[in-house]
This record gives sequence, C-alpha cells and structure tokens, in this order.
Amino acid sequence: MSNTSVLATGSGSPRPGRRIDALDVARGIAILGTLWTNIWIFTHPDGLLGMLLDPVVPGTGTGEVLAQLAIMALSQGKFLALLTLMFGMGLAIQFDSAERRGIRWPGGYLWRAFLLLVDGVINYVLIAEFDVLMGYAVTGAIVAWLLLTRPRTQRALIIVFGALHALVITLVVVVVALTSGGEAASVPVGTTPYAHGSFLDLVAFRLDNLALFRAEPILIGFLTLAMFLLGAALHRAAVFAPESGRLRKRLMIVGAIALPVDLVLGTVGGAAGMLAERYLAAPLVALGLLGLIAEWCVRQGTDGWVARRLREVGRTALTCYLLQNLVAGALFYGWGLGLAGDLVAWRLPVTMAGYVVVAAVVMVFAHLWLRRFRLGPVEWLWKQGARIVPDRPRAAPDHRPVVKAESGGVRG
Repeated sequence: MSNTSVLATGSGSPRPGRRIDALDVARGIAILGTLWTNIWIFTHPDGLLGMLLDPVVPGTGTGEVLAQLAIMALSQGKFLALLTLMFGMGLAIQFDSAERRGIRWPGGYLWRAFLLLVDGVINYVLIAEFDVLMGYAVTGAIVAWLLLTRPRTQRALIIVFGALHALVITLVVVVVALTSGGEAASVPVGTTPYAHGSFLDLVAFRLDNLALFRAEPILIGFLTLAMFLLGAALHRAAVFAPESGRLRKRLMIVGAIALPVDLVLGTVGGAAGMLAERYLAAPLVALGLLGLIAEWCVRQGTDGWVARRLREVGRTALTCYLLQNLVAGALFYGWGLGLAGDLVAWRLPVTMAGYVVVAAVVMVFAHLWLRRFRLGPVEWLWKQGARIVPDRPRAAPDHRPVVKAESGGVRG
C-alpha cells in the first residue's frame, strides 16, 4: 500500500527516484475494490458480526438475496488478494533499493513495519475491526527476512505456504459444510452497537471481541506469506513491462478459469461455498485481475483521466484506505447518520449508492490533496516516524548471493 517506496518507471526497468505508475493504478483499484467488499459490512445493521453469521439481512426477498450475493461475489476476496500482491511488490522494491544503495536489510524496514502495525491498531480500535494493516505488518517483517534467501528457495516457499493454506481452508470448509444447518445463524436484535450505538460503544465492542475479529489474519497467514512472496516474484519478473506480455496472458488465463467457479461458490454455495470462494478461488482470480490491469496499462498507458484518478488513490493508498472506512462509518453507523439501521429495507440500493458516494469522496480527496502536496497526510506522518530509525549502510562487504531482477520471479 503506502508503506512502500516505489522507485521505478511505469513501463520499463527500475530507475531510482521514479514511481511505477502502473503499480499505483493497480494499488488504487485494489483500495477501491476493498471498499466494494467492505461496504456490505457497513450497511449490515449488525456490522461484521452480522456479516459473519448471515451476510443477507433476515427478511430479504429471494430475488434480492441472489442479486446481493452475486454482487458481493464479484469483489469478495479478490481485491484483498490483489492488495496483498501489491504489498509484496512494494516490499521487493524496497529490498532492491536497499541492495543498490548498500543499505543493511531488513534494518530500518522492521521499524517501518512496526509503524504500520501501530496504524493497524488505531484503525482497528477507532475505525474498522476488519483491518488488514496489522496482518500485513507482521507478514512484511517475516517476508523481509525471506527475501534474503535465494529465488529458488522463495519459489519453493510460495508452493509450501500455498499448499498449507489450501489444506487449512479445505478442512475449515468441510467442517462448516458438515455442521451448518439449513437456517443461517443470526444476531439477536439490539445486541450489537453498529446501527444505533455511540462511537465509544463500538470501540468497546471491538475490544471485547478482539479474538473473533482478529481470527481472519491468523486463518490466512499462510496465504498472506505466499502472496507477499508471489508479488515480489512478479515484480522481479517485470509483470508491468511491455516485454512481459506472455506472463500477463498466463495470469489472465488463470483468473479466467477461476472466475466462474468463484462466482458459483459465492452465489449458491452457502456458508461453506463463500469460505471456499474468498480464500481459495479469489486469490487465483486476483492473479488474473493483476494481469488484466498490467496489460491495460501497457496498451492504454497510465496518463488517461481514469488512470490518473486511480494513480492518485494508489499514491495516497494508506490515507485513502483509512478515509474510506471512516467516511463509510460516518454514513452508516449509529455514531454517524445511522443509515444501516434506518434504511435496512432498502439495503441493496443503499449499499450501491453508498459505495459510489464514498469512492467519489476518496478520489476527490486524493486529487485535491496531491495538487498541493507530494504525499498523503497519513503517508507523511508515517514517513516522519520512519526517520526515527534511519537505514544504515552495511558495515562490511556482503557476501550473500546477489538477487538479480531476471532470476527472482516467473518469466513469461
């Protein structure tokens, strides 16, 4: 996201001092895509707890149920996986930059990872309990060390972590399929503070349910490690470069094969199907989405109006991630306008309209802010904090194998 120092041009080889414009486009799409997923949590009168037990509000008509599940399936898990790949790419860029400058690694990155963890704690307690930053901070600290290994070792770790994740999720899906009854569980009305509680009520609720709400990062720990390493490999394979068309085509084929299965699981698969969709099929769809975005950037460039707006969100990604959660909470939670409780009968159209409004606010903010400043406000604070522990040069010649861009990933 925004904890990366992106030092390359949009379509060629890395060049110090320049950003990868296409990566910013992909990051912007990932940020707005996570909003598409999370907006359903904000509009559920029982928030995340209600979504975990039954994503569709009781009493919803059959046609609206199918429509909601289909719309949710289009985003469920895919943009989170895409964002995870972007984090891995950003980490690889920082590693390569440290190698070029003779900086000790992971060195100061571990402090930056700790600052990201602090950002995540603040986001969890005050804004949104489905925070991803804490998980990314821990994973980033682990992968920072793994990047010191040989590319062959990293490729093996991607396979091992991916296989372990698939095994864990398959077991969970089987258990859920065998134990879930015909009727979905529900939350007793009035037991959660989302729709009508105060801001402090929500803070207390998140702290009281810490173990439940922080279970997902643990559940997908192996997947996050694999996606970080895969993102790093794809960066070194120059997935955004014009000459990597074959690699992008392979990614798009993987995504195209996984997408129909993903949508069926999410729409008619029940609770077990939604778990399999989010944690097994969606990461594969995300690979196709990355290939599609990269191909679009290569063919159309990154200077069009839409691409520029997405780049702006990507450049202020951490700010936009926090801002969109804060704005959505102000619209739908009880401490704000309380629309989640007042307009529950119109949840589907209200959710769609809410997404458009929040996304527009985020994009307008990013555009206006970057007209005057180089960094987003949260990015600026994060950078100031990072200076407390500066990067240090290596004290002695480093005899570790040099990780070359050509050998670090999967060539197309």
